[in-house]
Amino acid sequence: MQIERFYPVWGVCRQAAARLGLCCERLLFRFSGGRAPKALFTLRADPQPVGTDVRILNETAVCTEIAKCGPDGQPTDAPFVIVSSTDFHFDTDAEKNYRTAAAFVRHIREVKPDLVVLTGDVILSKYQQVDAIKFADMMETLGVYWTAVFGNHEVREVRGFYKWLLLKSFADHPHCLCKYGPEELFGYGNYMINIRGAGGKLRKSLFFFDSGRDLLPELNAAYGLPPGTQGYDCLKREQIEFYRTETAKLRAQEGDCRFFLYFHIPLKEYEAIFEPDGAGGWRPTGAGTLLCGEQHESVGSSPCNSGMFQAMRECGGQAVFCGHDHINDWCALYDGIYLVYNLPGNYNSYHLGTNCGFPEEKWVQGVTVTALQADGSIAITQRYNRIFLEEAKK
Repeated sequence: MQIERFYPVWGVCRQAAARLGLCCERLLFRFSGGRAPKALFTLRADPQPVGTDVRILNETAVCTEIAKCGPDGQPTDAPFVIVSSTDFHFDTDAEKNYRTAAAFVRHIREVKPDLVVLTGDVILSKYQQVDAIKFADMMETLGVYWTAVFGNHEVREVRGFYKWLLLKSFADHPHCLCKYGPEELFGYGNYMINIRGAGGKLRKSLFFFDSGRDLLPELNAAYGLPPGTQGYDCLKREQIEFYRTETAKLRAQEGDCRFFLYFHIPLKEYEAIFEPDGAGGWRPTGAGTLLCGEQHESVGSSPCNSGMFQAMRECGGQAVFCGHDHINDWCALYDGIYLVYNLPGNYNSYHLGTNCGFPEEKWVQGVTVTALQADGSIAITQRYNRIFLEEAKK
């Protein structure tokens, strides 16, 4: 887009103004002993440096190569831990923002991950650009590498200045690995991260996609949908073709390898794991192997089956991590592929307390932990915020 040439100029002005305001807020925060302004929820969460053994080996406009390194600075095959979460919904309620950030920071400090991944709907406030810088500054203080994709609520445009600026507010920080991705792909934030091991061998390749917001009426015919079909968006054909092309290159260069995918809106195949139980709840269908968790709301997938799951089956897909549905927390193995709900972090939006009346001891806010082992195996576990409630009672 020709107009995108001017985005950097506009972006510098907007970010300079945001940082000036933040500087004033931080001075007030310091002089008040951390009592005000409460809008600085990321500072109130008390992020302390965690640090990292991960190093960036190489970087292009589409892909970042990283490795966990030993004391000699060389890549190793030591366990590589990814913490993923979703749907923080940072908005205007300072106390709920603080609770969300504080729990997330505590997970990071205790797990000490090598990479943090957020699958959308992170910053929703009317001060979105300012809060994005606050959040990214917090992550920079923690000192761990992290990345994110867009959800369906952030910046309601496919491509435009404010969406571009939100990603820039993240990506300007040294420990953020977000990228805009190829111009010909839908939205912003379609990119890759390759994790290398000893001798430069590829341990895992991670793909990230902008899964959009709502179906675009002009694309219904292209996807074989009746005119007027409404619902959540889906991955586009050019994104799936990007996945097919890049995985083919990697498998030609690296041999047999498997891939993780991260985006916000769940694939249609998530609907196969549970069914209504006739009493207002949900029960496993038996179509896949349920590894953990439960379902408490219908899957918020698109009415259009994009074909990405089929592409994963044909092109080495191993696991897909999504968000979007705040009270589903399960992980299942379906047709050889892990379907995973990243645990949500938010207290700002609906949860098991608001929707089901559950006590907080049963809520599913938290983080998902994925460990890549030296032998190539993976372990996926859910780490809930409620463990902090249990600790507080002891």
